[in-house]
Amino acid sequence: MTLPVYDWISHHAGVTPEAMAVIDLYSGRRQTYRDFDARVDACALYLRDGLGVGKGDRVAMLAHNSSDHFEVEFACRRIGAIFLPLNWRLAVPELEFIVGDADPKALIAGAEFMDAARVVAKTVGTPHLVQCADGEPSDYEKGLAATRGKCPIEPLVHDDTWALVYTSGTTGRPKGARITHGQAFFNAVNAAMKCELTCRSVGLVFLPLFHVGGLQLFANPNFHIGATNVVMRTFDPLHFLNVLSDPELGVSHAFGVPTNFLFASQLEEFADADLSRIVCLGIGGAACPQSLLETYAERDIILQNGWGMTETCTLGTLLPRHRAMEKIGSAGQAVMHTSVRVVDEQGRDVPAGVNGELWIKGPTITPGYWNRPDANATEFTDGWFHTGDAACMDEEGFVTIVDRYKDMFISGGENVYPAEIENVIYGLDGVAETAVIGVADDRWGEVGRAFVVTRQGSNLTEDAIIGHCRDNLAKFKVPKSVRFMDELPHNATGKVTKHQLPRD
Repeated sequence: MTLPVYDWISHHAGVTPEAMAVIDLYSGRRQTYRDFDARVDACALYLRDGLGVGKGDRVAMLAHNSSDHFEVEFACRRIGAIFLPLNWRLAVPELEFIVGDADPKALIAGAEFMDAARVVAKTVGTPHLVQCADGEPSDYEKGLAATRGKCPIEPLVHDDTWALVYTSGTTGRPKGARITHGQAFFNAVNAAMKCELTCRSVGLVFLPLFHVGGLQLFANPNFHIGATNVVMRTFDPLHFLNVLSDPELGVSHAFGVPTNFLFASQLEEFADADLSRIVCLGIGGAACPQSLLETYAERDIILQNGWGMTETCTLGTLLPRHRAMEKIGSAGQAVMHTSVRVVDEQGRDVPAGVNGELWIKGPTITPGYWNRPDANATEFTDGWFHTGDAACMDEEGFVTIVDRYKDMFISGGENVYPAEIENVIYGLDGVAETAVIGVADDRWGEVGRAFVVTRQGSNLTEDAIIGHCRDNLAKFKVPKSVRFMDELPHNATGKVTKHQLPRD
């Protein structure tokens, strides 16, 4: 789209300069829109003049949640650069692939991640490595303090890429989903409409800001509308409840995965938590148990279940509050600026109530993946994105996710792709064949189980395989158990039939 991009932060700094933009709970920093705009401007000048970042260049960030994230994100918008948030849970080899693929001009890292960042930057050849420290003395603060003047705003259009958010693919290679300015804008409009955001809203940001959910629900929509974001460094259930109950903060909106809300509800303090100021608690990323919905409903809180993906810039469907209990199990209807279909293997619409693959189209959908023409060619049809999720739709357009066409499973709200784990296990001597599936787990929803066929004479053990995975994968991807088999089940073409693997 050739629609021009406007600078949200500079607008609010001019119209409501004293309105609170961001409250960083870890560092204690509070910034009005005037303060935040000045920090964004200094960051933009530092990136442009100090580090040589120009339009289209990538700027990576490896840090816990912080107001610094938003400064860098909106500074990238101001100079036309592309924001690249990195998952700090990933192992160094995984980070090396992503950074090598995106090729950023600069890598900004929190002090706690500098050891990993140095290895990655050296291996990949990133020109600039910058340490940040939540407002404390650091390379980042020194760079911002040295700037002078105002940074001119780079003219951009909605088709320009604002961020790259990497999501692992079923081939085992992470893919960078392009998030454009247009996607972020229309997602902000959808969120405001469906979740009752206003300039008086206060959003609690606790999902990691390397996730599209952390950035786009409800952080960026709040910045778009001139509201306030309260930032938690990392999620802690008791801290979460205390923040929701704090009358001074007045949190009205938050979005999380079922695990977040489950852990909070299991605390003794949940019964007395003051949730009276809540307008919307959104939930997604995994199926929401009916018992969890009922637990919050007893506190007069409706968890609004929804469905989305990195590629959809979060909101694809959302369950309206007034029908949430009636439609338990549904992920809701398509949000306004989005169309969804359920199709068969030939891409033909299936009747209401019949299972098929969910396709989605609209201005919130990624235009494609970074450096992945192969995926772009196979995962889109006439603008419709193939989600890989099996779903059914009723006569009213309510979508229910019933299964996954892809092998992905969800552990604690994190997407886990078995092919990544299998590729790592195949790196061990003595492995003849392996397959990984997700199995039910009371705490995390699902966890990985690896099935391994060893070569003759191999003395591989479960501990050795899990240890190797720990060295090469993020913690949430490491399988919790290994089962050795004489052979894996295969179909007539030789493909492993994972549905025949034991899940008990």
